[in-house]
Amino acid sequence: MTKEEMTDAIIASKKAKGLSWEEIAEKTGLAPVFVTSACLGMNSMPAENADKLCEALGLPVEAGDALKEFPTKVWDQIVPTDPVLYRFYEMCGVYGPTIKELIKEKFGDGIMSAIDFTMHIDKEENPAGDRVQINISGKFLPYKTW
Repeated sequence: MTKEEMTDAIIASKKAKGLSWEEIAEKTGLAPVFVTSACLGMNSMPAENADKLCEALGLPVEAGDALKEFPTKVWDQIVPTDPVLYRFYEMCGVYGPTIKELIKEKFGDGIMSAIDFTMHIDKEENPAGDRVQINISGKFLPYKTW
């Protein structure tokens, strides 16, 4: 089973069972953002957690095998047209250089890891319109000289 076929099977089972990503994550013992990313093929899932996910969703062993495989992270290098993805692209375009400068100023020359990384997405209720709250935490990795 390919990662794409695995994702299709997971989404079909998720819909059939009426589960949310948070409910699926609870069954695996992992964070919702990570579980969703693994289910969409962008991360590999540890065996113990993949087995729990497949059991909860009634998926075959092949889906678990695909979940455990290391992904090849390739995506189109064009501006996304999905409105949610486009807004993140826009944020990076407008604020990316600012984020880079502030990280450089506070930490030195380096990058924030997307490997040693966590992200949580929450809903903040607001009378003027609910807000999306995203908390991103990544380890700072300094560039080294030699």
